[in-house]
Amino acid sequence: MLLIPAIDLHEGRCVQLQRGLLDSATTYSEDPYALARHWIELGAERIHVVDLDGAFAGRAVNRSAVERIIEAAGSVPIQLGGGIRNSSDVQRWLSAGISQVIVGTFAAEQPHEFMDIVNGNPDQLILGVDARDGKMATRGWSESTELLAEEFIAQFDDVPLHSLVYTDIERDGMLTGINWLAMRSVLTKSHHNLIASGGVHGLADLDEFKRLANESPKLIGLISGSALYEGKLDFVDAQRRLRD
Repeated sequence: MLLIPAIDLHEGRCVQLQRGLLDSATTYSEDPYALARHWIELGAERIHVVDLDGAFAGRAVNRSAVERIIEAAGSVPIQLGGGIRNSSDVQRWLSAGISQVIVGTFAAEQPHEFMDIVNGNPDQLILGVDARDGKMATRGWSESTELLAEEFIAQFDDVPLHSLVYTDIERDGMLTGINWLAMRSVLTKSHHNLIASGGVHGLADLDEFKRLANESPKLIGLISGSALYEGKLDFVDAQRRLRD
């Protein structure tokens, strides 16, 4: 059970957003390399990175910042999302040293090509499931769809994904608590491992994560951004609490 720090990149800086809105950005570091080293020195075993500008542009925008994070991480796995919209983008990042590439829009818009790249790179892709009121949102969460998140997940149940990352958009960055009802539903309807995201607030979320992970070993990680940066959670104490 891993607590996974989030590093979200906007114009080369490390920020956190509320509900994915760029005009809500709060900057926490100007140095992605130093921030990655900070989390790793505290014991992080995985880092979650998002190119926010890339998610809106549909292409890598913060490439140099991501490369600095890869350099800082060394052997610690990095999972990266944001603006990765085709097979070439996926292969480019895997070749650059990203451990797992997170894909949402590409999978929603080109599911057959996505399945081909997953089958060719087993355990190296994560399905990004970004839900607003239970329905998928794409293109940096700027476009809503009528596709239910659980229907989206079901399309890919037989391909060798590393995991799913499920994010409740309305809770993301809001410090209002994880949508555990949605997480439980996903765990019952998919055989893939699950990483929970969106709204971590404090110790109550950790305790619920532990309870649910004890029920289902498919729940493998919990992403936190704002709660860590705002001091609602102490990373070392939180990770110890998950392991005890």
